[in-house]
Amino acid sequence: MTDAEWAVVRPLLPVPGWMRGRGGQPEVYCHRAMLDAIRYLVDNGVKWRAMPVDFPPWDRVYAFFRRWRDHGLGREFHDRLRARVRERLGRDTEPSAGVIDSQSVKADAVVGSDSRGFDGGKLVNGRKRHVVVDTLGLLLGVMVTAADTGDRIAARVLLAQVADAHHRLALVWADAGYTGSLIAYCLATLGLVLAIVKRSDDMRGFVVLPKRWIVERFFAHLMRTRRLARDFERRTTSAEAMVYWSMTLLMTRRLARAHPGRG
Repeated sequence: MTDAEWAVVRPLLPVPGWMRGRGGQPEVYCHRAMLDAIRYLVDNGVKWRAMPVDFPPWDRVYAFFRRWRDHGLGREFHDRLRARVRERLGRDTEPSAGVIDSQSVKADAVVGSDSRGFDGGKLVNGRKRHVVVDTLGLLLGVMVTAADTGDRIAARVLLAQVADAHHRLALVWADAGYTGSLIAYCLATLGLVLAIVKRSDDMRGFVVLPKRWIVERFFAHLMRTRRLARDFERRTTSAEAMVYWSMTLLMTRRLARAHPGRG
């Protein structure tokens, strides 16, 4: 991180328990060094054991990553950054509308058969990332499943999680893969209006569809972080954490810009 990014990030970090008088020992390495190491791994796609010597030892960095993953600190940090980005752009911290979609990616050999599947539509053997983003393209929720998991099945769980965390959310756009009983379920159970953005039959070639381009741009950003070009994680929770860390890269860079209106 640059000094400008660190100035933005530092007040948003979760406070360790020992600094709040809750016991425990002070951490050996500063948070900035740990964050830089994780961001380097996500952005460049290296193995944990291939962490450059400029950073703390790889096992300490992985222990930090694992602790933040298991205690939800990575997502908490991500959500604080998202709220700050939305405030800077003149939006309410909590969104009222979002977009849902999924992305199938190939899985590495370390991914076990219990969380791996074959997506017949995309011809991908691996995993699927189900995401909900706001109208700025910022992540609201992610769930990683086997690639053969249906979008509608995963959407029931993911939308319930997102609706529970974001009470102002009232409208979600989706593609034709989310039609059927899911629309009635969202309205009756979650209080969400699921609006389907369809591609007309007379369209030829590439056409930018309203709202759906937002989530496609989000997926394009994920593919620019090399750790997410494939799924290299043994656990789906680690794969989800990598998505959150990828978005922290994007948001800290936006917040560190000299001209906030250009976010």
